[in-house]
This record gives sequence, structure tokens and C-alpha cells, in this order.
Amino acid sequence: PALFMENARKGSIVSRANSIGSTSASSVPNTDDEDSDYHQESYKESYKDQRRRAHTQAEQKRRDAIKKGYNDLQAIVPTCEQQDFSISSQKLSKAIVLQKTIDYIQFLHKEKKKQEEEVATLRKDVMALKIMKVNYEQIVKAHQDNPNEGKNQVSDEVKFNVFQGIMDSLFQSFNASISVTSFQELSACVFSWIEEQCKPQTLRDVVIGVLHKVKSQLF
Repeated sequence: PALFMENARKGSIVSRANSIGSTSASSVPNTDDEDSDYHQESYKESYKDQRRRAHTQAEQKRRDAIKKGYNDLQAIVPTCEQQDFSISSQKLSKAIVLQKTIDYIQFLHKEKKKQEEEVATLRKDVMALKIMKVNYEQIVKAHQDNPNEGKNQVSDEVKFNVFQGIMDSLFQSFNASISVTSFQELSACVFSWIEEQCKPQTLRDVVIGVLHKVKSQLF
């Protein structure tokens, strides 16, 4: 009996010790695992913050670039500075800036086309003047080569009357056909008049008519 009681007492002590050990072990926190979870969560939060911050900065840059673009348009387009009296105290909206920019670009296209037409007309004028220059040079050279040809055969008065008669006839046609509303219309009408009224046959008829008239005045 004494041995049995001793073994029972030892078994009770061991059981109590194991119970206390397991309870103590379960109450002690798992520091390594919790630290690992904490750092991982902190890393995730930090990565999200960085992405959010980068996105915010990119969005701000985009808005700044758009704002600068509209400011540049307002500075370049003259009509953006000439606001209506009703909205002079208000800031121009982006829609108005874009519309005024479109209108100004269309205006520039029209001006460019108009200038190209004027350049083409001036080139025709230069070509016509060059042809006239060559013709007059040939006439002058012919007179220089034969200085005595036809000398004293016709008086200067008769030559002037012939010239005046030709010019009067041409001017009447010119005055009836040419529009002088603008330089562009004048240039266009001049070339059209030359092509229609200064044909060799037409000029021949004019000169013959003038010569007949001068001849009747002399004789």
C-alpha cells in the first residue's frame, strides 16, 4: 500500500507539471511569427502608398501639362485676348479656347491660300514684264543698227497721233473690261483683257483704223 500511494503521488505531480507546462507554453506569444506578419503587412501598406503617390504625381503632371497647353494657346491665338465685354471679367473656358484656336487656324489657311494666289498673279506679271522687256530691247537694237531708216519721213506729231489713237482705242476696251475694286481683281482682269483684246488680229484692226483716221486728217 505504501508503494502504491507513493507511485500515485508521483504520477499526480508529473501530470500537474505537464499541465502547467502546456498551459505556460500556450500562454507565451509566438514572437517570430507575429513579427513576420507585421513586417509583411507594413511592406504591403508602404507599397500601396508608393503606388498611390506615384499615380497622384503622374496625374498632377498631366493636369499641369494640359493647363500649360491652354495657357500657351491663349497667348498665341490673338482672338483669345479679345474677349467680349460680357465675359471680359471671366476666365475663358477650355471649350472657348479650343473653338477660337480652330477659327484662327482656319483664318490662317484662308490667308495662306490668298497669298499663294497673289504670288501666282505676281509671277504672271513678272513674266509679262520680261516678255515686254525683250520685245523693247529688240526694237531698240533694230533702231540702233539702222539709225537712218525712215528718218524724216513721218513727223513726230503724226507718230504721236497714231500712238494716241491706238492707246485711246485700247483704253476704251480696257476701261470697259477691267475692274479696279481690288488689286487682285485688277491683276486677274488685266491678263484676261490682254488675252482677249490684244490678239494680233484685234491689234491689226485697231492700227489699221487709226492709220485710216490719221491719213484722212493729213490729206
